[in-house]
This record gives sequence, structure tokens and C-alpha cells, in this order.
Amino acid sequence: MADDRLKNYRDRRASGKSPEPCGGRARDSAGSAPIFVIQKHDASSLHYDFRLEIDGVLKSWAVPKGPSTDPSEKRLAVQTEDHPLAYADFEGVIPENEYGGGTVLVWDKGTFENAKRDEAGNITRSLAQCLADGHLIVTLAGEKLTGGYSLTHFRTEHGKRQWLLVKMDDAAADARRNPVSTQDKSVLSGRSTAAIAREESDDG
Repeated sequence: MADDRLKNYRDRRASGKSPEPCGGRARDSAGSAPIFVIQKHDASSLHYDFRLEIDGVLKSWAVPKGPSTDPSEKRLAVQTEDHPLAYADFEGVIPENEYGGGTVLVWDKGTFENAKRDEAGNITRSLAQCLADGHLIVTLAGEKLTGGYSLTHFRTEHGKRQWLLVKMDDAAADARRNPVSTQDKSVLSGRSTAAIAREESDDG
């Protein structure tokens, strides 16, 4: 099932020419919390890829300005193709002439939960149903980002669903923080995009 959802992902990538993972992987353990990852992607234009594990794949959005911790900030998030779960650990350089060419680092990573609940605290809609409805509320437990975030679909242009990513007004909200500029290193390797590009160039 996940492989079918990854057809668009694989069709966009030439086999053997990109270091990106080519397929899915099984969940590490049944019943464990789903993962999220945010990757800084220094491509033709710098952006952040926000990914949530839903039904065996990473549902993905490109966020040009990156996530904010200020509830008054509405960040555009353009939905892209589903990615394999193995992509959550991907750092490296995609060749310039390939789709998405540029440097990728894991900016933040952790687990999350569905926070769209009724007054009694019960989950009434699955993550997949919320996605189809065009409104998700999730609680992140990452190294840089924590607390609630909402994703709301507000229009579709040129076949691409466009959403708004907004920090919920909770204890983790902080209008004074600007994590995309003050915390720019990888949570996996501690490297910057420049360091990753330099190291891969040296290895080549």
C-alpha cells in the first residue's frame, strides 16, 4: 500500500543518480508514536520540508519561510509528493540536474500525536481523515519544536494543495524565537548545509 503511494516519489527520481532513499521501510515497532521530520532544503530556493508520518508514508509540505513559534505567523505550506519513512534520516546533496537538486539536512525530528480531539479529549478523526478534511492539529515533540501546530488547506493552485502552518497558542509558543535563523544546524549530525555540501564535495 505504501509503495503505491510512493509511485509519484519514485517517478520523479532517476534510479542511481540521487542518494535519496528509493523506497519505504516498515515501522520500527507497532503502536509506537508516529514520527515527524523537518528538513532544511537548500535547493533552487531555500525552504523547509515538513513531514508527518501518516498511513505508512511521510506526508510532505514545502514551507518557504520555515516553521514559526509565533501563533500570529501564518506560514505557507505547499503539499508535495509522499516520501518514504526512510527519508526521515536523509542528509546529503542531491545532484543539481536532478529533481530537488541541492543540500538537505535534518533540521528537526521527533514524534507527534493527533491533537484534534473533542471536548472529552477523545480522538474522533484519524490523521488520514483530518488530512482529507483539510485540517490537522498535531502536537510535536521534537528537539527544536514542541507543542501544537495546525495545518489548514485554503486553496489549490496548479494542482497543488496549499495550506497554512500555524503555531498553536500554547505553553511552547514564543513570538520572540526565530528558530530557523538561530538554530540552523542538523539535529542528527550537528552540521550546516554548507558543511554537508563541502564534505560531500571533498568525498567526491
